[in-house]
Amino acid sequence: MYNPISGFSKLSKTEKVKWLLDTYFTNKDQAETLVTQYWNSDQKLQKLHDEFIENTITNYYLPLGVAPNFKINNQLYTIPMAIEESSVVAAASKAAKFWLNRGGFKAEVISTEKIGQVHFTYTGNFENLERFFNSVKPQLISSTTHITNNMKRRGGGILDIELRNKTEELKDYYQLHATFETLDAMGANFINSCLEQFAETLKNEADKSLNGQLDIVMSILSNYVPNCLVRAEVSCPISELKSKDISKPELFALKFKQAVSIAEVEPYRAVTHNKGIMNGIDAVVLATGNDFRAVEAGVHAYAARNGNYTSLTHCAIDDDVFKFWVEIPLALGTVGGLTNLHPLVKFSLELLENPSAKDLMKVVAVAGLAQNFAAVKSLTTTGIQEGHMKMHLINILNQYEATENEKSELITYFKTNVVTHSAVVEAIENIRK
Repeated sequence: MYNPISGFSKLSKTEKVKWLLDTYFTNKDQAETLVTQYWNSDQKLQKLHDEFIENTITNYYLPLGVAPNFKINNQLYTIPMAIEESSVVAAASKAAKFWLNRGGFKAEVISTEKIGQVHFTYTGNFENLERFFNSVKPQLISSTTHITNNMKRRGGGILDIELRNKTEELKDYYQLHATFETLDAMGANFINSCLEQFAETLKNEADKSLNGQLDIVMSILSNYVPNCLVRAEVSCPISELKSKDISKPELFALKFKQAVSIAEVEPYRAVTHNKGIMNGIDAVVLATGNDFRAVEAGVHAYAARNGNYTSLTHCAIDDDVFKFWVEIPLALGTVGGLTNLHPLVKFSLELLENPSAKDLMKVVAVAGLAQNFAAVKSLTTTGIQEGHMKMHLINILNQYEATENEKSELITYFKTNVVTHSAVVEAIENIRK
């Protein structure tokens, strides 16, 4: 137990580390070495990382890998993926290679509308509020001109503002529901600035016209963007599905479709099914400096939009043609935020040939679809553990500090034996005996 510390954020990084070592660690030298060895020797680069967040003590590394051979709308991509989970990059690459000569991936952006809301209470008559809103709506929009000028010049800005009556859900609760086009920016700061100006103007005018019956609760964008949609799909004649591990394509197609149908009706399966999709999506979102938490929240809300949590991907077999697709909400940006600051984000975007936000939406959706195809294909053929555990083998060997000779021998051994944690441990112990 320790006493609360005051002014921690004002301490230098070295002082913060010293306090942590003195308070929590018995082996201070080992802990200090661990923290400081991840500091970047380039002081300018380290300072940049230190200023991304508050109370920075070190850098936390994730692998940045690439998945090549993605043919999207007849253009080849190598997709950057930042993720720690074994087999994700390998699975994406395998799916990309599978579909490379079967027509590749097709992707299209359906819509790019983003949403923000001013939440407020009103204790008067709704008809009065409605008349007031209709009269003040042009002023709400014009009051944001200083915020929206640059965005409007590029073709974006405020699309509309609606008054929504939510009193059936919560007493006296109303909202301004605003829609926006933010082009290549994710747009969070732009949207929130507009919303706060809406709220200020709404309150000022309400005080004159509604006798103090209106109070602002909060103004904030929504990460649920059901009208910021992208679709990605693959399709080919069933006979073309034949490959090294698919000897009976008709049976494979039916079994694959059945597996997807199970995820459409069974929430316990749907959650894991969709998690596999997000393995691909999050990895690219993170590599390109976007907000994967926002994407996760919006995607899962979309999966439950009809009252039941269901699969984000779907499969159909029509006239002997196999089709597999995803339709998913993705609010992404290629300018602003980390995209202009983090060197590896810049690298990742250049690797993708500096895409627009719409192009990035397509790439990210394809990565999710590819990941899901690889997972369901494994589940319905060899089983998920064969490929996953072989990728996980090296992590187990590192956990037990295997030497290079031990690794070489065990990798060879497990090419023809089933990989399980206990089997690997037993094999290591046998070698060391």
